[in-house]
Amino acid sequence: MVYLSALILGLMGSFHCVGMCGPIALAIPLKTTSWLARISGGIIYNIGRALTYAIMGAIFGLLGRGLVMSGFQQWVSVIMGAIMILSVITPSIYKNRFNAEKGIFSFVGKVKLSLGKLFTQRSYGSLFLIGLLNGLLPCGLVYVAIAAAIATGSSAGGGLFMFIFGLGTLPMMLAISLIGNLITLELRKKITRLIPYAIVFIGILFVLRGLSLGIPFLSPPEKAMHVPTEQVDAAKPKPDCCH
Repeated sequence: MVYLSALILGLMGSFHCVGMCGPIALAIPLKTTSWLARISGGIIYNIGRALTYAIMGAIFGLLGRGLVMSGFQQWVSVIMGAIMILSVITPSIYKNRFNAEKGIFSFVGKVKLSLGKLFTQRSYGSLFLIGLLNGLLPCGLVYVAIAAAIATGSSAGGGLFMFIFGLGTLPMMLAISLIGNLITLELRKKITRLIPYAIVFIGILFVLRGLSLGIPFLSPPEKAMHVPTEQVDAAKPKPDCCH
């Protein structure tokens, strides 16, 4: 259910991505020799984005793993779910009025400079690198997905969540790259209005997961969420044996 929510967030969030990353998707240097070459290039670009998301998810999932090992798994899931819900009901957070670029202006500037250089090259390698770098640009929706990645409580889980999220954005972003502004502005606005509801829905899922209400798949019992004792013991250093 958690990973299905990642796909839903990606699919619906891709309409938001049209406005944020659409110009990049429209401008990527696809090969024009055939439609197969164009489609392959578009997929490679989007796989690059998804891989960057996966790496970020693995890193933040590792943070969640540390909290789990400390016995805070339920609280992590509840808190991260609450953050997702608050990001919607608190407009200043959801609309990203705090400009993330102000805090990391230098870094973002370097990313954009690298992107500019890659746009002069028409190769699959450059498309892949453009995708990788594109995934590093500030995006409010990605921050929401990262909160969910932390709540998975593992590096592998966080990476998989973010990769599926990235794949969810692929159909729309690929269509934009191949056909241009395929979706009308009015339709995009209508679908974008649904994104906050999707975020709240996913946030509720994580809160329920942390509450351990005993509902199969949705809110498993507390014992099903805990890291097995033998895994914790295995992670502890073994004392030297005395003879």
